[in-house]
Amino acid sequence: MSTKPGTLRTHVDEGVFVITLSRAAEYNTITPDLRDELAAAIDAGDAASEAHVILLRAEGPAFCAGYGLDWSTAAQSAERGATQRRVWDSVSDMRMMGRFVETYMKLWYAKKPTIAAVQGWCIGGGTDLVLCADLIVAADDARFGYPPSRVWGTPTTAMWVYRMGLEQAKRYMLTGDEIPAQRAAEIGMILETVPEKVLLAHATALAERMALVPTSQLVMLKLLCNQTAEQMGLASSRLLGTLFDGIARHTQEGLDFVARAQHVGFRQAVRERDDPFGDYGSRKR
Repeated sequence: MSTKPGTLRTHVDEGVFVITLSRAAEYNTITPDLRDELAAAIDAGDAASEAHVILLRAEGPAFCAGYGLDWSTAAQSAERGATQRRVWDSVSDMRMMGRFVETYMKLWYAKKPTIAAVQGWCIGGGTDLVLCADLIVAADDARFGYPPSRVWGTPTTAMWVYRMGLEQAKRYMLTGDEIPAQRAAEIGMILETVPEKVLLAHATALAERMALVPTSQLVMLKLLCNQTAEQMGLASSRLLGTLFDGIARHTQEGLDFVARAQHVGFRQAVRERDDPFGDYGSRKR
């Protein structure tokens, strides 16, 4: 079976349902179309009787460089213009953002195990997405991080504490610092790193090895592990993360960031945000 929608494609091989993000030229940034197609693809993988495991991968130089922010800053600017006579509606915002969160969480709530193979950048909304996977394998030179914690966002799926513990989550949330893949593996954010040239083969081999186990066993063991995080308060953290993300986008600093992006372009606004930290696109080569 194979499908070729606009933002991704899927196929099944050796018991593995592979979802490939295919907007390489756009660094696989998140848009409403990607959100909807990814939700459908994960549901299809979970329902496919011939698949035991779901593998999420991406084409191009980046796994996912966050939201398509030229789109989203423009959307917020338009929203602000249309509602100048009204106060910001936090519930409406949470419903809007919640549609993205529901898609990301499908990786977590899919009955079957989910594995992500990450190369290049995986930042901002890309981490909201990928940290919902059960296991993450990354290329040695991949880079993670949540730079919107500096202005204009909070992690909506709120997986950071549950994956790497309180101290390390605070260390990187409170600075927005870039996290090299090998450091991410050391702190438990991801499973392991491998050279990029063998990333896909390594992740596929892991998925195929897992697929040798009966689906019923995989479903029970995944639920057994994930239920621990659920009992620790994951749903409550996620609710706050989604609500706070909307608030962060509507603080004075958040509104100023959008205005600046509209004036000089999103890339320049991001550069001005990150230059004092010297990382991400502001890192010295």
